[in-house]
Amino acid sequence: MKILVSLFLGLFLFMFAASGVLAQKGEITIILLRHAEKDLSDDLNDPDPELSAAGKERAARLVQTIKKYKPQAIYSSNFKRTRATVTPLAEQINPRYRTMIQIYDHRKLDELIPRLMESGVKTIVVAGHNSTTPALANLLVKQNKYKSLAETEYDKIWIIKIKKGKVKDEVIVY
Repeated sequence: MKILVSLFLGLFLFMFAASGVLAQKGEITIILLRHAEKDLSDDLNDPDPELSAAGKERAARLVQTIKKYKPQAIYSSNFKRTRATVTPLAEQINPRYRTMIQIYDHRKLDELIPRLMESGVKTIVVAGHNSTTPALANLLVKQNKYKSLAETEYDKIWIIKIKKGKVKDEVIVY
């Protein structure tokens, strides 16, 4: 009996190690963006405002900008504005089934990276904030390359491609 348990455990560990190696050799594209314009007309002190009319328009344009990358998964911080920014995209990825938006803690970016890398998904969209989005890009490219966005800057998208351990990044404007 102990031999069977040892063999099973050994096989499990081998398969787990092999899947990690395969995941590292694969290719992943991570698309990072800040939420669209927030509505500050009612209460400037509201920590969780909705999107403004301009923000809703930008969220709709995001679908056209990102669809060529064929995203398969979407992550968002747990704020109305970030979820609302990627909701039109989630509804369009597969029109028959709304893609579930997965929530992450924007204060724990170091915990998000393994989730993304080990997801088995080839293209992921992550909606964040003016400071967390560039910070996440820096963690992924392993450089202190990007600075926080201005409070009024909503039009940047980071495209980070990781293939066989090599990272390529670019910033596009939409």
